[in-house]
Amino acid sequence: MPIKIIEGLPVKKNLQKENVYTIEASRAITQDIRPIRILILNLMPKKEETELHLLRLLGNTPLQIDVEFMYTKTHRSRNTPTSHLQKYYNTIDEISDQYFDGMIVTGAPVEHLEFNDVDYIKELEEIFAWSENHVFRRFFICWGAQAALHYYHGMKKEPLEQKLFGIFNYRNEAPEHPFLRGFDDVYHVPQSRNSKMDMSDIKFNEDLTVLTSHPEHGPDILTTGDDRDLFIFGHLEYERDTLKSEYVRDVKRGLDIQVPYNYFPGNDPGYAPTFSWKSHGHLLFNNWLNEAYQNTYYDLTDLENR
Repeated sequence: MPIKIIEGLPVKKNLQKENVYTIEASRAITQDIRPIRILILNLMPKKEETELHLLRLLGNTPLQIDVEFMYTKTHRSRNTPTSHLQKYYNTIDEISDQYFDGMIVTGAPVEHLEFNDVDYIKELEEIFAWSENHVFRRFFICWGAQAALHYYHGMKKEPLEQKLFGIFNYRNEAPEHPFLRGFDDVYHVPQSRNSKMDMSDIKFNEDLTVLTSHPEHGPDILTTGDDRDLFIFGHLEYERDTLKSEYVRDVKRGLDIQVPYNYFPGNDPGYAPTFSWKSHGHLLFNNWLNEAYQNTYYDLTDLENR
């Protein structure tokens, strides 16, 4: 089934070349099915790049997906034209009366800041509060996961001595969980972050379950007891060259950045990186979509009374 996108979205051409099926609104309205509605709050600077990453994972499923993009109006993007945001994105004010099966909140390059120092944190918290009665399931990625864990569960963020950067082996701690259906016992996860959440009290938090973890770097995927919220600190949505692009960028800036761990063959940036996490990215997103589709109220307005 195709993914429904707004008319004329530029990345449609890329998706068509990759056989990721899309359908525009004018055609979708003629079909007598209820699509699954997904809202993507895109906090990344390069919006179109992140659009591609996420739509590639959402688009190859047996569901018709109605995707809406949202941005924070209190932050001025320096990497995406305002015209693109105004044409293809919404603010919370524009969709506050709508309901969604799921919401994805991306990461953001603001880890060096305290939560309260992020210029759009109040708006983000407004969106989190709004989603309680307007979104059935939520999927938080990297800094988005950190911000959500801080907002909903009072967890604190801690700086890392050295950036966690590269491909790391994580263990599947809950192989029977529906979000991990099809996962191997050990699988690869791209990491690119300068901070972590204080998980010292995680065993005392009855509402959070650790699904995957690393013996040194701790949990990566967590969920709430009702599976409504999914948190991931890594980047299974990354493409083959995403870490390479980040590495080259930081080298050009003269930053003290290490070669991404376990990424380039022989640890040599001259070689093309090995794409070793792609299948698990598709599994996680497909599993999350399936759980939303199987369990969401048919009438989404019932979320008001949940």
